Amino acid sequence: MKKCLGLVLFLSLLSAATMAQKIGFVDSEYILNKHPDYKVKQQEMKSLGDAWKKEAQNLEKEIQEMYNELKAEEVLLTEEMYDERMKSIREKEAAATAFNTRVFGINGQYFQKQDELMKPLQSEIFDAIDKVAKRNGIAIMFDKAADLSMIYTDPVHDYSDFVIEELGIEENK
Repeated sequence: MKKCLGLVLFLSLLSAATMAQKIGFVDSEYILNKHPDYKVKQQEMKSLGDAWKKEAQNLEKEIQEMYNELKAEEVLLTEEMYDERMKSIREKEAAATAFNTRVFGINGQYFQKQDELMKPLQSEIFDAIDKVAKRNGIAIMFDKAADLSMIYTDPVHDYSDFVIEELGIEENK
C-alpha cells in the first residue's frame, strides 16, 4: 500500500513538473527583418532573380518574333522550309522550357542559391534561439511566423528581442 501511495505521489509530482515547463515563442520573420545581412541577401536574390526573369522573357520574345516572321513569310515558303522553321521554333521553345525548369523549377538554381544564402543566417538565428531558450529555462519555443496557428500570444512570452540581442543586432528605433 505504501509503495502504491509513493508511486501515486511521484507521478503527481512528475505531472506537476511537466505542466510547469516554460513555453515561449519567437517571430522569426521579425528577427530576420531586423538582421542586417537579411536585407543584403534579399537584394542579392532579387537581382539574380530579375536577371534570370529577363533572360526567360528574352527567350519568349525571340520565340514570338520567330512565330511572327514565320507568319509573315508563310505564303512564300515551301512546305519543307515551313517545317524547318517550325522545327527551329519548337527547339527554341524546348530550350526556353528547359531554362525555366533549370532555373525556377523545384530544386532549380534560384531556390538552390536562396538556400545557399539563407542557411548560414537561419543557422545563426537558430543557435541564438537555442541559447535564449536555455538561458531562460524554456522547454518549448514556438515560431509565430511558421505555419503553426497561434490564435493569441501574450507578449510577455515573446523572446524575439532576446534573440536579436543574442545576435548582437542593434535596435534602430
